[in-house]
This record gives sequence, C-alpha cells and structure tokens, in this order.
Amino acid sequence: MTSKVSLSGYIIVADPDLDVVKEALVEHIRLTRAEDGCLSFTVTQCKDNKNRFDVAELFRTQQDFDLHQQRVQNSAWGRVSKNVERHYKIEKL
Repeated sequence: MTSKVSLSGYIIVADPDLDVVKEALVEHIRLTRAEDGCLSFTVTQCKDNKNRFDVAELFRTQQDFDLHQQRVQNSAWGRVSKNVERHYKIEKL
C-alpha cells in the first residue's frame, strides 16, 4: 500500500516581499490543486500575524509530492518565495 504524504507548517514572509508573495500565491494554489496527485492544499494568512501563512498539503504518494516539489522549484512561485522562511513537518500517512 502506498503512503500518502502530508506537509504541515507555516511560512514567514518579510514585509518587503509580502505583496508580491500574496499575489503569486493565488496562481500557486490553483496550479498545485490541479496537480494529479494533490488531495488537498491550503495556504492561509494568519489573522494575528500578516507575515505568517499556515500551509497544509496532502499528496496521494511520495512520487506525487516529489513531482510537486520539482515543479515548484522551477515556477514563478519558486522564484517569488525564495526568501520566505519555511517551517514544515513532512509525514507519511
């Protein structure tokens, strides 16, 4: 049986990057949710800290998760978010 892969955590976006990251996030979410192995994908700006975005991802398989990571590295989102501070936990379910 293949294990699902879950990523949870948050990113911190510096003030100078906040507007461009928020703008790029819309397309990043759309593209990720359209990926074949994506079961769920949410990124939510924290109400109490405008620089924090909570992230929750669930992919069908490790391969699907790896393909997602590869796509992101070469995407507009990858370029725009290169300076964000990432705090993630990745688990197999």
